[in-house]
Amino acid sequence: MAANDPEKETVLKRRILPRGLQKLIEQCLKIYPDQTNPLQVTTVLKYWLGGQDPLDYISMYHNAGDPAQNIPPHWHYVSFGLSDLHGDGRVHLADTSGGLEPRSGMGFELTFRLIKSPDAPANERPPTWPANLLQSLAKYVFQSGNRLCTGDNIPWRRSLDGSKESSTAIQHMLIAEDPQLPRTETPFGWVDFLQIVGVTNEELEQASRWNGKGMLNLLKKDPATGGPWLITDMGRSSSVFEQFPETLRQLELDLEKEGSDLAGVNADFTFKELAKGALTVDIKKEVLDPDEDLSRSISSCNIAVKQESNEDTLEQSSGSASSDMVNPFDNPNIPSRVFPLTGLELTLAPYAAKFLMLAVRDRIRHGRHFTFKAQHMAVTFVAESVTGSIVNRQTPYAVLGSWVQILIPNRLVPRMVERFGELSTRSADGLKIPLTYEWPEQNLKFIIDNPPPELLNQQGPILA
Repeated sequence: MAANDPEKETVLKRRILPRGLQKLIEQCLKIYPDQTNPLQVTTVLKYWLGGQDPLDYISMYHNAGDPAQNIPPHWHYVSFGLSDLHGDGRVHLADTSGGLEPRSGMGFELTFRLIKSPDAPANERPPTWPANLLQSLAKYVFQSGNRLCTGDNIPWRRSLDGSKESSTAIQHMLIAEDPQLPRTETPFGWVDFLQIVGVTNEELEQASRWNGKGMLNLLKKDPATGGPWLITDMGRSSSVFEQFPETLRQLELDLEKEGSDLAGVNADFTFKELAKGALTVDIKKEVLDPDEDLSRSISSCNIAVKQESNEDTLEQSSGSASSDMVNPFDNPNIPSRVFPLTGLELTLAPYAAKFLMLAVRDRIRHGRHFTFKAQHMAVTFVAESVTGSIVNRQTPYAVLGSWVQILIPNRLVPRMVERFGELSTRSADGLKIPLTYEWPEQNLKFIIDNPPPELLNQQGPILA
């Protein structure tokens, strides 16, 4: 009888575990069958009881790697709480998007792989800062409602380990699929495991200009930059382009030939309608009467970007539950009435100015579109060949609900590329703001400056 006690105890523990959590743990045990009780970071006050940390648990596994694939030993962190662990509504409501395969909660959990030092003792305990990092990202997801996707990039602009004294080059993140944890079906829907990958500033810049998935593929090619499992090494000091210069040359050729896959970024901006002919008459009197202008403002976090599935179509409605840059708003109640504008002045925050060159040179020039999106509003640049937009040559500027669209005519593209050249060679801190760019014949004006605080609406969680 006594011999059966451990078995009964195991069964009892499984019964106590929430069913969603149990299914995820079973998936982890397929990889780590000998680590049934891994080291774990646990929230003291759970989120549904008023706590600030949305992740219930973060497990830390020792991964021996795979010498045959030149994969080194490392720590593997796995979060539990972005998906629905309980199924009773205490944290997540059931997926009502109408899909045949509903997602569980946010539909994903986060993972992170941190390389172990070759001379680390056998009894070394894993550092806990990656757990804090995953918790911070989870807070952003819960507060903003924006789901993360493979290929997204996250400008962090500080050491991932939270150290102010650290001089590491790894200060940003890309999001990949975890190489060992596949999509998992739970009693409450499917869950993907998204792996956070630490990258350098240059790698983030090129991922932002090109696409995140392409950058991840470059990093996978050599163990020094992550290898096939994309293991983060905080001691890495050089980018993939410094180690393999030919990759940057090939990327430049691909961009020139094919353009960028990046459909948009999140950014602060404001806009105003300009009176007809305002820029050609008197710049100081360019704005309509304050009671009549369409001034709006945006505030959001500088974080994820999305890829679109259809290159040359811009639709006005979206069935997607993610923060999509093609259809920026998942809101069935968007008004159907379009308001044309006689002219437009757009003020864009300095940190996002570099994307103006990308938007025109690598997107519009190739017949595509590009969106600056925030929590409640968005502005989309549209090429003449894009279909499904609310703007055209006769009405180049218009507003639909919270969505502003700007048509960039073909003849204006070369001039914009030339004018925006300085933005791609300077950092945001190096810009002498305000910078003004005007095209009077289009009644169009761009300003690079910090939007006035009094015009900014609901402040989003800043992760930049």
